[in-house]
Amino acid sequence: MSERLVLASGSPRRAELLGGLGLRLEIRPADIDESVETGESGTRYVERLAIAKAKAVAVQGELVIAADTTVDLDGALLGKPINDSEARALLRRLSGRTHQVHTGVCVYRWPDESASIVRTATVTTDVTFADLPNAWIDWYVSTGEPFDKAGGYGMQGSAALFVAGISGSPSNVIGLPLDVLARLVAETGSDLFLFQ
Repeated sequence: MSERLVLASGSPRRAELLGGLGLRLEIRPADIDESVETGESGTRYVERLAIAKAKAVAVQGELVIAADTTVDLDGALLGKPINDSEARALLRRLSGRTHQVHTGVCVYRWPDESASIVRTATVTTDVTFADLPNAWIDWYVSTGEPFDKAGGYGMQGSAALFVAGISGSPSNVIGLPLDVLARLVAETGSDLFLFQ
């Protein structure tokens, strides 16, 4: 296989999901403006960023995977907290409620100079949190986990304790819906398992 597989993300969780499949990949984070545009929905936002990330790093001879994830609570997009008080506030907002996790995925394949192939999808998963006592929130913030995660939590870590229910793709909540990714790669004429 002469094509290279590239992940246009610095997310350790996405790298772990792909590594868990035994894939050989290069990690090349994209440096783009991630500001939300006025009136932009969560689904449109993550799809736009996934496409921008893929295009920012793509070169000929590569298959690039890019993704962006956001947490949506009643139309408000919840970003990554920058300090303890922001993390606590986010978790209090999510406590006892159902929110949506949207991930935009872009697969950008540039096999030769003739053309590139782009496939995109957006996946939404409903996540319901248990009622969180303040002591649980304080404990979780003290672990340091909230600070590089949209919505201030990671379901694959200690915050699994908070998740009372999920409807949809679990890997989407972690940051990359693997079933959809495999389909998009196949639509470009490739196969994820060629990169093992």
